[in-house]
Amino acid sequence: MVGQNFSGKQLFAIGLMLFALFLGAGNIIFPPFLGQQAGTNVWIAVSGFLVTGVGLPLLGVVAIGKAGDLQSLANRVSPTFGLLFTVVIYLAIGPLFGIPRTGTVAYEIGITPFMNDNVSKNGLPLFIYIVLFFALTAWLSLNPAKLVDRIGKFITPLMVMVLVILVAKSFITPMGEPGKPLGGYEEHPFFKGFVEGYLTMDTIAALVFGIVVISSIKDMGVTEPKAITRASVSAGVIAAIGLTLVYISLTFIGSTSSSAIGLHDNGGAIISSSASYLYGTFGTVILGVTITLACITTSVGLVSSCAKYFSIVFPRLSYKSIVIILSLFSTVIANVGLTQLISFSLPVLVFIYPLAIVLIILSFMDHMFNSYASVYGCALLAAGLVSLFDGLRAAQITFPTIDTVLLHLPLAAEGIGWALPAIIGAVIGYVYGSVKTKRM
Repeated sequence: MVGQNFSGKQLFAIGLMLFALFLGAGNIIFPPFLGQQAGTNVWIAVSGFLVTGVGLPLLGVVAIGKAGDLQSLANRVSPTFGLLFTVVIYLAIGPLFGIPRTGTVAYEIGITPFMNDNVSKNGLPLFIYIVLFFALTAWLSLNPAKLVDRIGKFITPLMVMVLVILVAKSFITPMGEPGKPLGGYEEHPFFKGFVEGYLTMDTIAALVFGIVVISSIKDMGVTEPKAITRASVSAGVIAAIGLTLVYISLTFIGSTSSSAIGLHDNGGAIISSSASYLYGTFGTVILGVTITLACITTSVGLVSSCAKYFSIVFPRLSYKSIVIILSLFSTVIANVGLTQLISFSLPVLVFIYPLAIVLIILSFMDHMFNSYASVYGCALLAAGLVSLFDGLRAAQITFPTIDTVLLHLPLAAEGIGWALPAIIGAVIGYVYGSVKTKRM
């Protein structure tokens, strides 16, 4: 038993639910591309990918389990920052981008391959599919108490079974041998894989999904904070193990695919062509089912998490009302198109992702600097200034002089130029906090 009347079976179900919430379409598409690009350096590269694609999200879940929710964690900087940062996080990965994307990606990979060009260019099939997709999302999200049963006990095992069918044949009868490493994978495979895992954006998702895990734990009668933290850690470990196995399997498919299907520009094309090569039409069906299940579980997790949070921020609106509002809003946004959606949202995500990483890491070091708000504030300010200009560049807005200076920071070319400023900011914040405490 874990804590207050909490069985191992219940804990495993929550872990499976969390695994399914994380396993979205992007998580299935990124590893094959890494595998094909990394070639013979695939295992070094995937080890780096696992650090940021699995390790950081796990830390995010644990951090929320300890803090209670994202806003409580962000309040360690200041109440104002806590509110603003939390709202931005939920909007960015929720109704403005993450939720609509689940429906659009599910349609493009799960449905479009079975349609001819004339039909696929017609907007009506997309509209009908998106309406049905988010109607199902709303239904699954309306009763959060049943989220574990519906996702953890039924949808997740089905999704895993589909993945096993696809992956098994690639291991039994590999499509070929790994090719020559390409790009950054030739000289720095570990670090290149590390950066690719960072780009999955699952660390932000962990901050959002944490509230679903905690709610599921509380619904099972566990209310003692330490017991909730222990259960969150255990569920996070179960999800992390599942993600690791999936990532390694899909990376293997990509690494052995070059000679059979040729090089492709994205992981979606690689996994789609590989499925067709391995199983023919049946393989395409398997892939469509997998992507659809992955997208619907992620969509449900995001809608449920956002609805829980915004029902607290706007108490006049009930949880169920917000679920319906989010589902309707996502239906409209998803029909705008994936390309426009990404161009609008990516700069925001590039800006806030480093802030999320710094906040999570500092939460585990809190006791080392006496919980000084100045440490959080200075570290986040320094990281935020760098990531702000990274986000502006992603939006094609440039400031030549500033960009030139920032691009000379260590690891800037790899996309994490914010790391050193964050460390320096934390040191400055600690010195300031120590001096201020002594003067009091």
